[in-house]
Amino acid sequence: MLHKIKILFLLLPIASCGFEPLYVERDSSQGFYYKGQFDTSVSDEIKQIKVEPAAERIGQLVRNELLDSFTPLGVPEKPKYRLQIDHIKKSVTEQAMRDDITATRERVEYKLDYVLYDQNGEELVKGDTLALLGYDIMSNPYSTTMSQKKIEKDAAKIMADDISLRIGAYFHSVMKKSDSKK
Repeated sequence: MLHKIKILFLLLPIASCGFEPLYVERDSSQGFYYKGQFDTSVSDEIKQIKVEPAAERIGQLVRNELLDSFTPLGVPEKPKYRLQIDHIKKSVTEQAMRDDITATRERVEYKLDYVLYDQNGEELVKGDTLALLGYDIMSNPYSTTMSQKKIEKDAAKIMADDISLRIGAYFHSVMKKSDSKK
């Protein structure tokens, strides 16, 4: 019982921090949440995004992750928004050098820029995202190649999740502003 009370007191500061769930329906304009229903306005807007094709492999992987996240039922016929992925950069840093000056580990940094446009071509959200990952260089080249492919997929997932979260937060803030004007 004492442990439950301690946990309750530890969670109490979180209740006053201003945290707002993105996908929960507001019961009233005073900000009370939950009535067993969820607001779909943010996800409905996200479903209207067309993700433009990207040139490089990592960009294609990020695009595929975003398509799975934004439009799992298919690309909208008449999208309201367009997401462009640009300036994809990959840098590799060798680490953990052996006596013969060959690396046993590599750190890989992926970075890309993205812009969300509306139907009129106006920028709504602009940003960049970054993924830092590493892998060991094995004596077996196949193992090293598989490690490289794995971190590329992991980096794409990390960057796509970051982009999804930021775009979801943008739509949430837009919906919140339009609610407060009513």
